[in-house]
Amino acid sequence: MARYTGPKTRICRIFGEPILGNGKYLSKNSNPPGQHGPTKKRKAPGEYALQLKEKQKAKYTYGVLEKQFRKTFEEANRIKGVTGENLIKLLEARLDNAVYRLGISPSRPGARQLVSHKHITVNGEVVNVPSFQLKPGDVIGIKEKDKANASITGQFRGKNVKFSWLDWSESEMQGTFIAYPERESVPENIKEQLIVELYSK
Repeated sequence: MARYTGPKTRICRIFGEPILGNGKYLSKNSNPPGQHGPTKKRKAPGEYALQLKEKQKAKYTYGVLEKQFRKTFEEANRIKGVTGENLIKLLEARLDNAVYRLGISPSRPGARQLVSHKHITVNGEVVNVPSFQLKPGDVIGIKEKDKANASITGQFRGKNVKFSWLDWSESEMQGTFIAYPERESVPENIKEQLIVELYSK
C-alpha cells in the first residue's frame, strides 16, 4: 500500500504550514528545509511553481499519491459543478478522511491504518480500502469486536462541531456521512483553483 513515510516536519517546513499535524516543531523552525534554509536567496516562484506547490500540498494533506490524486481530479472534472470544489468534496468523502474527521483517529495516517487493518465498517460491512468513496447516508462504525479494544477507543477525541456534514453517536460508536461538504466549510488552506489550472494545461 503506497503512502508517504518520510519526515513530516520537513514537509511542513516546505509549505510553512502544519499540514501533517506536526506544528509543534514548525514553531521552533519554520525555515525551508536544506543546508541554507534561513539564508538562501530565493526567486519569487512562477505561475507553474505555485500551481505545483498547491497540488503537492493537497496530496500531502490528504495522504494521496500522484496516480490516485489524478484519478480523483478526473472524476471531479466529470461530475457537474465547479471542478475545484468537486475535488475537495471527493477528497473529504474518502473513508480514511471521514474516520479522521469523526475523531475516531487523531490523524489521517492513523485513520488510514485503522481502515486498512479492518477495524472500520461502512453500513455494517468491513471496508479496508482507505480511498473508499462515501455517499450521503453511509454509516461509518467500529467493528463490533473492536468496540471493547482500549487501544482503539482510547484514541477517540470526539467530532469537531464545525464538521456539520458528519454526525457522530458516542453511545453507538458510529457516525454518518450526511452530505458532501460545502467548500467554505472545509478548513484546509488549499487553493484548489491553482490545481485545476495546473491539470488544464
